[in-house]
Amino acid sequence: MINASIIGANGYTGLELLKILSLHKYVNIKRIVSKSNAGTKICEMYPQLEALTGKTFDDLDLKEIAKSDAVFCALPHGVSARICSDLLKQNCALKIIDLSADFRYNDVNIYQEVYGCSHPDPELLKTAVYGLPEIYFDKIKAAKIVANPGCYTTCSILSLYPLVKEKLINADSIIIDAKSGVSGAGKKAEAAYGFCEINENFSAYAVTTHRHTSEIEQEISKAAGKKIQLSFTPHLLPIQRGILSTIYCDLAKDTKEKDISSAYKKHYENTPFIFVNDTGLMPHIKEVKNTNNLKIGYKIDYRLNKLILVSVLDNLVKGASGQAMQNMNIMFGLNQNEGLNFISNYI
Repeated sequence: MINASIIGANGYTGLELLKILSLHKYVNIKRIVSKSNAGTKICEMYPQLEALTGKTFDDLDLKEIAKSDAVFCALPHGVSARICSDLLKQNCALKIIDLSADFRYNDVNIYQEVYGCSHPDPELLKTAVYGLPEIYFDKIKAAKIVANPGCYTTCSILSLYPLVKEKLINADSIIIDAKSGVSGAGKKAEAAYGFCEINENFSAYAVTTHRHTSEIEQEISKAAGKKIQLSFTPHLLPIQRGILSTIYCDLAKDTKEKDISSAYKKHYENTPFIFVNDTGLMPHIKEVKNTNNLKIGYKIDYRLNKLILVSVLDNLVKGASGQAMQNMNIMFGLNQNEGLNFISNYI
């Protein structure tokens, strides 16, 4: 049995983690930490979590948390790295899945530039593994700390990686037009995320300045074997959950549909959560809602020699908590789909 603790369990990501972990047959939830709600019964805040009846939110006690086998850290950037560093100093055998941005960058200077703060533990950053199981499975299996990617990055990188790796597209031509449900912004009380602002509305935000752009560029550059810059624009959809990314890129010379299909099959044939549609069949957000699945559709515009990709995932599951548990499964030698075989709530 894996004794797992969650730090920062009162947000949407924390709720999703609690829901998923409470159903995992090899997990015992040891500590559920929320400093702002310490002492409150879980079921008072989340009545749907009957499996956690009697459990309360704990205050942050690093000594007790360090006695866990696995820790999921869902704290803001800057704060998260300090906590993770302290935990590993107390228990070097601990395995950590961090859901912040603190361990996602290979270059500490890029992290500090993008997030505007000094990294609390640059040496620990060097040991972290980027948590995309479909690309870094073997490294995740041996890791002590995994940097769990976010929703936009997961959707974009996994859609593009095989095509860039096989040199089927011009990686310098990538334009990502991404849309997210409101839960992607977290449990915020800001006016911009209120019902009257979001309902019957659709808007772009952080145009040319979104932090995830540099993270996507980092991973696509690795696949391309050279430095890549791309265009990424996020939009806010008036729905609760889900990501849809439409990606445009120029084809490499003589690339055909069969080449696209073969590249996805080569890289993702034995992965349980990525589904690639036949050419021209585009996926819908409803098809992946409440699942750990990523669906990809594609079509070549031969008139313009461009490839159009459409990919969808649930931002709270494959884009956050489900992927975090997928990473935990790998780190502990379990089947990576253990406890994650959910069917979409289409309606």
